[in-house]
Amino acid sequence: MKKIIITVIFCFAGMTLFAQDMSYYTREFTRTDGSFQERLAILETVQSAGLSGVGEFYHEALKYFLLKAPDIRTIEERTVAERSARIMCNGLADEKYTAAAPELWNTVVLYDVARNENDGLAMQEALIALGKVNGTDFLPHIIQRLDNFNSQTFSNAEARRFAQRGVAGCVNALDALRDPLGYRPVFYVYVGSYDLAIRNIAEAALPNILDDPGEVISEIIADSSNDPGIKLEAWLEMLKTNAPGSSKAKTASVALATSFIYNTTNRQFLTDLSDMRKSAINIIRDHGAADASVYDNLERTYNSSFNSNLTDYDEIQMTLNALSAVKTDEAVKILLKFLQGLHDRRRSGPWDNKERRVFEWVVSSIGATGTQSIDIRMLLTTIQRTNDYTSAEQRMAANALSALGR
Repeated sequence: MKKIIITVIFCFAGMTLFAQDMSYYTREFTRTDGSFQERLAILETVQSAGLSGVGEFYHEALKYFLLKAPDIRTIEERTVAERSARIMCNGLADEKYTAAAPELWNTVVLYDVARNENDGLAMQEALIALGKVNGTDFLPHIIQRLDNFNSQTFSNAEARRFAQRGVAGCVNALDALRDPLGYRPVFYVYVGSYDLAIRNIAEAALPNILDDPGEVISEIIADSSNDPGIKLEAWLEMLKTNAPGSSKAKTASVALATSFIYNTTNRQFLTDLSDMRKSAINIIRDHGAADASVYDNLERTYNSSFNSNLTDYDEIQMTLNALSAVKTDEAVKILLKFLQGLHDRRRSGPWDNKERRVFEWVVSSIGATGTQSIDIRMLLTTIQRTNDYTSAEQRMAANALSALGR
């Protein structure tokens, strides 16, 4: 009887599909005495016709399929049913049939890899379809499922492989939905321990979800539960975006502040924080100080490096370059502090190669600001005329005064 029904279906396929009257196929699919194999044959017939405007058919079919899913008993039925589910999901995705979003989510749940018998393929297809049909009502559900994946540890290679299919489906759905709330969980896929292919999918999705992720990136950087490696990756992701300079400057302020807040003795973490700090300082140089905290942290950067036994000259020079490029009154006041500190040191010591090197940079940075500060001019004049300084150092001060237009 089964073979006769399938044969009849294929015989009438051309006439029925040509007219795109899907009522016949809907009736056949929803027959109470039909088998999973017969329903698959109907779906394959419709799929092979390559027609458009059949979203309603797939929707009705999926509703009935979910209703009959508890009747699956054998491994063969499970295999046939999964193949059917994937065809329906693909069909609804192609049709962008939004009304089917609730059923697509129920399909995700049915084929969730949390159920040991599922391999993730149908779950992935259902999630991709949910994104393509613009199932925005289910955005929180997708995010929660991806958060669960991101916090999960896998017991074996097979469980990991199956789960990664679900992860890829979530990422694709969030990529299609393009809601800012999806950015953070997708970012954690990108920096997670997934296979490179999965992380590449997440990396490609991030710029589609948000053109300017500054606010989210700032939250990730400031989050105390994230280690410096993740903070650095978040910052580097911000640099890759086409976000405006003002947004990058705001995020740089957070990155600079966070580089001092996180306490660690881990060498790699310390390197990550230093790299983030230096890069943030360069962005501040290019795009300005976003808030008052920037000045305090630039001063802290200079002082902590200058007073360290392991002087980071690159960090000092970057800080000075940023302050001279910003050219604000606050920046000039900090440069004046640095010069005054060096002046005091020149008179009472110590004064060695480090001091000479930094003195040259500070004086040059002040000259580049174009400041008309009387205090700056008075101190440079004093340096130029004081015998405590070498003739070369006095010339540096004279050159700075000339640059300021004395």
